[in-house]
Amino acid sequence: MAVLPIITQENPHIRRKANRVPRVDASVQRLMDDLLETMLANNGVGLAAVQVDVPLRVIVVKVDNQVFQLANPEMVRAEGEQIGYEGCLSVPGMIGEVARAERVVVKGLNRHGKEVRIKGSELLARAFQHEIDHLDGILFLDKLTSIDTLRKVDDLPDEDRVDGEGVTLAV
Repeated sequence: MAVLPIITQENPHIRRKANRVPRVDASVQRLMDDLLETMLANNGVGLAAVQVDVPLRVIVVKVDNQVFQLANPEMVRAEGEQIGYEGCLSVPGMIGEVARAERVVVKGLNRHGKEVRIKGSELLARAFQHEIDHLDGILFLDKLTSIDTLRKVDDLPDEDRVDGEGVTLAV
């Protein structure tokens, strides 16, 4: 496994649409592992392959000590609404308020190439939506409830932080 460099919003590749994975093989499994290691090394909640300049539809998400590694993820269902702050490893130091579905069902191929469906709510739902957006060249900046909510991480009030240690959501 390796920690890969994350590209930022200044790189035009962050806006390209990712290609479907034809099949999950050893190279895709290695990519999933590298994405996970890169995400963890950068204190992220999720990471998409396009963020490490690999144009494939592969994401990883870790919420509540559960790790999800998916190729070709798709939203099957989205219900409700939640509004909250998001950050992004490709937009370092910035956060903004984004409206997302409260509950989702996502389908994709797991690391063994089997189709799985995952139900998620709250943070897991938000992370899946954020990462799938990346695969279509969409950043959280494109979905802000208002440009006025965009601010530096250091300016976020304590009550809007994800935990008591001052860690904000970086997906």
